[in-house]
Amino acid sequence: MDPHHPTLPPGWRLLPEPASAGAVPPAYRGVWVRTLLETPEGRDTTTRVHWLQTALWHADLRVPAGVDLASPAGRARLQGFFGHTRITPGHGGQPDVCTWHRLWDIQPPRSTPDAGTMVFETPERVIETGVHGQYLEVWERLPGSTAPLLALESVHPDGQPGGQRLFIAGRYAITVRPRTAPWPADLRPDETLDGLVQRHPGQAAALLDFDVEFGDAPAWATAGQPVTP
Repeated sequence: MDPHHPTLPPGWRLLPEPASAGAVPPAYRGVWVRTLLETPEGRDTTTRVHWLQTALWHADLRVPAGVDLASPAGRARLQGFFGHTRITPGHGGQPDVCTWHRLWDIQPPRSTPDAGTMVFETPERVIETGVHGQYLEVWERLPGSTAPLLALESVHPDGQPGGQRLFIAGRYAITVRPRTAPWPADLRPDETLDGLVQRHPGQAAALLDFDVEFGDAPAWATAGQPVTP
């Protein structure tokens, strides 16, 4: 059995390959935990951040410390997204540039691309520096997260998409149930979900109707499969 493509259970199928997306080099694949964020405003070592990267797709979840996820205000502070990833190789001693093309996001759309230069201190530790913003992030890869790698969508018995996404890297997974409500027509540039909900309290339930979770991969994904370090 191919360790990168275990047999899928009923109700799931592979996500279609993103248009014009090239494969992400193996050095970037797996689950990365952010250990440090530095911005002009300060340092953050307490937000729980997981970036899961497959050969084409990424999923990301960021949970601020102390947030009550059962409250609307707490859910509105979550950050998370999924999409496809492009690595632009560096030349002449310059670092690679990693660009995360977000196809779905908990937060409203950003006015600038999500891109950073990537410098590997070791194979398991990479430093990201913002291209379009002033920030530095330190990422460390979790052991046992580089295979198998899968990006899946749920499917109804009639073959129609079910709406859920499942991203698997080794023994870990990020599951996503995107909201179906559109953004309000008066969305402001770089507005936060928290601010949007406060401006549109009548739409709060629909705007906050999503789920994103990081946890263990389902048993079928790794049963009988080699989980690589």
